[in-house]
This record gives sequence, C-alpha cells and structure tokens, in this order.
Amino acid sequence: MASKLLPSVDWIKEYKRKTLKSDFVAGITLAAYGIPVSLAYATLAGLPPQYGIYGYLIGGLFYAILGTSRQLAIGPTSAISLLVGTTIADMANGDVQRWADIASLTALVFAGMAILAYLLRLSGIINFISETVLVGFKAGAAITIGLTQLPKLFGVKGGGDNFIDRIVTLFNQLPDMNTAVFIFGIVAIIILIVGEKMAPGRPIAILIVVLSIILISTTPLGHDGFNTVGVIPTGLPEFHLPSLRIRDVDGVLPLATACFLLSYIESVSAGRTLAQKNGYIIDPRQELLALGVANAAVAFGQGYPVAGGLSQSAVNDTAGAKTPLSLVFASATIAVCLLFLTGFLQNLPTVILASIVLVAIRGLFDIKELKHLYKINKQEFGVAMIALVAVLIWGILTGVLLAAMVTLLLLIKAASKPNVAFLGRIPGTKRYTDMERHPDNEKIEGVLLVRVESSIFYFNAEYIKEQIWEKIYSEADSLKTVILDLNSSPHIDIAGARFLKHLFLDLKARNISLKIAEARSEVRDCLRAENLEALLGHISRSVSVDDLVVLAIQNK
Repeated sequence: MASKLLPSVDWIKEYKRKTLKSDFVAGITLAAYGIPVSLAYATLAGLPPQYGIYGYLIGGLFYAILGTSRQLAIGPTSAISLLVGTTIADMANGDVQRWADIASLTALVFAGMAILAYLLRLSGIINFISETVLVGFKAGAAITIGLTQLPKLFGVKGGGDNFIDRIVTLFNQLPDMNTAVFIFGIVAIIILIVGEKMAPGRPIAILIVVLSIILISTTPLGHDGFNTVGVIPTGLPEFHLPSLRIRDVDGVLPLATACFLLSYIESVSAGRTLAQKNGYIIDPRQELLALGVANAAVAFGQGYPVAGGLSQSAVNDTAGAKTPLSLVFASATIAVCLLFLTGFLQNLPTVILASIVLVAIRGLFDIKELKHLYKINKQEFGVAMIALVAVLIWGILTGVLLAAMVTLLLLIKAASKPNVAFLGRIPGTKRYTDMERHPDNEKIEGVLLVRVESSIFYFNAEYIKEQIWEKIYSEADSLKTVILDLNSSPHIDIAGARFLKHLFLDLKARNISLKIAEARSEVRDCLRAENLEALLGHISRSVSVDDLVVLAIQNK
C-alpha cells in the first residue's frame, strides 16, 4: 500500500550507486535549462521572474516523491503561463500583489480538483480531449504566445487585448523598432536553434543567459535601450497560504479547471511517451495525486500552476535521468542559485527571455500533423481549426474549455448515431458481415440481419429505430424475419429494452418475427427485467446468428 501511494519507495529500494551520477548530471542540466525558461514563462504569466523559478524548485521536489514517471520534469509551461497571464489580467486590475495571490490561489484550487479527481478515480478524464483538438489548441496557443513575445523581440511596447489588436498594434509600432535589441534577439534565436541541433538536451539557454548578462553589463549595449528583468529577491520562497479565498476572486474556478485539464493531459501525455521509451508504465490515477500535491506545495510557496512539459522532460531524459532523484538535484541546484546567484540576473535582457519562449513554442505548432489531418480526415481537421481559431479569437481560457466541449460533442454525436450494419453471409461460411462493405456477401431471402455496433441507450434508440425501419420498408412484402445481432452491444438501458419491445410488437403486427442473437450477459439481464423473454422466447448467448438464420429458412 505504501509503495502504491508513494512510488518513490520502489525506486529508492532498487536504487543503484552507479545511477547516482546520471541523476546528478541530469539534475544539474535540468536546472540550467529550467532557470532561464522559468524566468521567461513567468513573464508570460504576468508575474515577477522569481515566481517561475519557485514552480521548478517546489513542484519538482514534491512530484519526485509521488509521481510514477521517472523522467518527467515539473515546472511552468508556456501554455499554462499564458493562460494564467491573460486570464488574471482582468481579475487583478493592475495590482501586482493581487496578481500573484490569484495565481497562487489558482494553483491551490487546481490542487484540490486534482486530489478530488484522484479520490473519485477520474483518471479517465484525459480521454475526453482528443489529440485532434489538442493539435489545434496548441497551434493557437503557439501563435498567441508568439504575438505576446514579438514586441520584446522588436524592442517596442506592444499591446492589444486580442489577436487582431496585437497584430495591428505591433505593425503600427514597427517604425520605432530598436535595431540593437532586434539583432540581439535574432542572434540568440539562431544560437538556440543551432544549439538544439548540434547538442540536443544540453542547456544552451543558460549559456546565452550568461553571455547576454556579461555583454549588457560590460559593453555599451547596456545603454542602447535594453529592458532587463531587474532585481530578483535573494532567498527561498516564504511558505504560507494564498491570502485570497475562492469567494474573493470571480472567475478563478474556470481558470483553475482549464489549468487542471491542460496540465493533466500535458503531463500524462509526456509521461507516457517517456515511459514507453524507457520501458515502464505510468499510473494515470497516481499522476492526479502527484500533480495535486505538487501544485498545493507550489501554491504555499507563492508559485502558480505547474505541469510536466515534454520539452523540459526531454532535456531531463536526454541528460541521463534514471529516477525522479534528478528532480531533487535540480531543485537543490535552483535553491543554491536563489540563495547566492540572483544578483547576477538583474541585467538579463528581456529580449533573451522572449527568444527562449519563441524557440520553445515551435513544437506547439505541428504543421505536419495539421497537413496529415487535412489529407486523411477533413472533419478532424475542421475540429482542430475550431480549437485554433477559438484560442486566437476568444483567448486561451475559452479555447481550453471550448476544446473540451468540442470533444464531448463529438463523443455525443458518435454515440447518438452508431453504425447500424445490415449483414450478409460470407460465401461458403457461417459468418456474417456488413453488406455495404462487402457487397459480394449472400443476402438471405426473407431475412433481415441487423447488427447495432454500440450500446443501445435512450439517446440513440430513436436513430437505431429509424435505420431499421427504413431498411424494413425497402424490403417490401418479402420480409418474414428480423434477426438482431447484439454481440457488439455491451450495454442497454431501460429505454433501449423498451425500444426492442415496441419493435417486436410493431413487427408482429406486420407478421414479421423478431429474433435476438448473441446478447451479452448485462444485456440479457436488462431484457429479462423488461419481460422480453415472455415475448421473444429464451434469450441465450449461445444462440448464434447462423442458428437463427437456419431456423428462419426451415420455417418458411
């Protein structure tokens, strides 16, 4: 029980000394990657830079104890940072302290949702947002994030409340572009991209941060209009409850819900990818608890919602992480930096942070996947575009929630209009398959074979009824028997059972008999409870479609 609740017990018991070096190097590397990235993401969230570092320091430490992924790295992510920043802007009214308090409260509410979902065994919620929706959502988020960072790259103020406003504002400000800042940022972007190709998994960003600080501090560039991050408080975060309560902030619940969904999906997806690569499996339910506790700790430490991002986790994995101990080493390294090295960061140009973000979000816009969707399934492509456009027009919070809604609508649509197959016999066999897909199948004269390829519930019974009767009417007067194959219907509710009863009675009035084949146990129980056996005769799992076909032919 202890090892299930605390997966760290298992890997600590099996820990080998030779693994220590790998985890130590990975932890240092992750910290070197995470510090500049978290500084950049904090600016996306509209918070002072140290709040991003707090997320890496605290979130990773607590995830290491409870998480089931051995390479997943926990910290702020670009999408969640922008989600927090754009949503809290209207809640904080320009008050920086209130902004930070709302961000911490969001992490705490997120934690409560995750832990409640863990207790209620709701890990299956990850399956309610399709990969197609995520492709569109991430693309929209990438464009939105890019537009918030481009003004920093051009050395202008920027502004605007939505996609169009930001583009127009940036275009109007381009004549005032700071050439020195722009060149500085472009060079940083080129170095980051080349560095990723030449030395994957290495903390190129920390090298750029160090070089930029040296250049701004020791050369005339410091007088060319570069904005810098300014003073970062020295020391570890103070731990206390967020000063605000849920009732004090209108809108924090939808924000926390969106952060929770996005974080859980992103974390489990990244965790599964790394687990498959390294030959183990993760527990999605335990990940709810790990993320919940990690975000609760971050909330107490003045941070904002964190998640397991694929890019930071890939750095951890490539650097050689074997166990979550690498996260502990990363947190220890970040703590040392907060205690002794924050003074060196005050001359860090914000254009460098913008460059880091712009490079990091490239993976969010998956143009190859969008082209693939367009090629193979126009409807799926349309769904992705809806998610993309929703993020651009209505913002990232609405985009997340609309993505979830679109997915649910697709599920409802699929469930409400299941495939109703009309079967024919494969020549020379006793097997029956869909006549539409296999027109060479033998049609049984006077017999209609129907297979409902889903459960039969109140919301799809009418559609199934319409499909069956449309086929019955087309059979004219030759039809004598309808055989319903329920092998592909695992469940049926009362409305579905009563639909079958009415179907039997309506067919009987036309001198057509109804037979049921291969009904599953739960379906048989429900049909018997509705007294259908008194009408149809014994309903048996062992009676096959072919048995009933042979019987129908004999009774002609």
